[in-house]
Amino acid sequence: MTHYNEELTKLKESLISMASHAESAVTRAMRALVERDEALARQVQDDDNILDQFEIEVDDTAVHLLAKAPLATELRLITVAMKISQNLERVGDEAVTMSRRAVDLNAEPQLKPYIDLPRMTKMSLEMLRDAISAFVNRQPELARSVIPRDQDVDDLNRQLHRELSSYMVERPTTITRCLHLMDISKAIERIADHATNIAEEVVYLYEAKDIRHADQRRHEA
Repeated sequence: MTHYNEELTKLKESLISMASHAESAVTRAMRALVERDEALARQVQDDDNILDQFEIEVDDTAVHLLAKAPLATELRLITVAMKISQNLERVGDEAVTMSRRAVDLNAEPQLKPYIDLPRMTKMSLEMLRDAISAFVNRQPELARSVIPRDQDVDDLNRQLHRELSSYMVERPTTITRCLHLMDISKAIERIADHATNIAEEVVYLYEAKDIRHADQRRHEA
């Protein structure tokens, strides 16, 4: 294996490790909420710099590889790797948001059983896992299957926002807690968005087709 190919392999391995850390951060943030574990929530915040460091390393490796005038397929891999890394770093940011709101919520009595939020988290992380698996295993068809699932998470997010809005009207004392739960729900919805972004990049990588905004283009046609 040439040094160039070794660097490409290192780039992929960094993304796989980064995805694992991002998934763990989200899982722990949700657990901190459900189990009312403030120490775990603060640990998620402290560990955010790990993902930041991964993003820097991926970008450094990618820029180094770009300087070597790669072939078209390699060029796509390198640029897609940078975009995947950016999305994974943002997943970590959403986990931090979730953990901060968990700390706030744990300081007050629990408003309602947490059913929808863990369900949304599970759905979003399954999307993320499939998007990364599609990248690793060269499966654009798997990546394509991730994209429509974003709608299910969006629907749950809207449903929860409606429910919490009713709570706030009927019981003004719950407003602060409702707003924190809305923040968490929105963060989870954004994680699904990042998984979708990654899936779209994987399709571009392996099929050389840019399917971003495809629905929008169809509506405008």
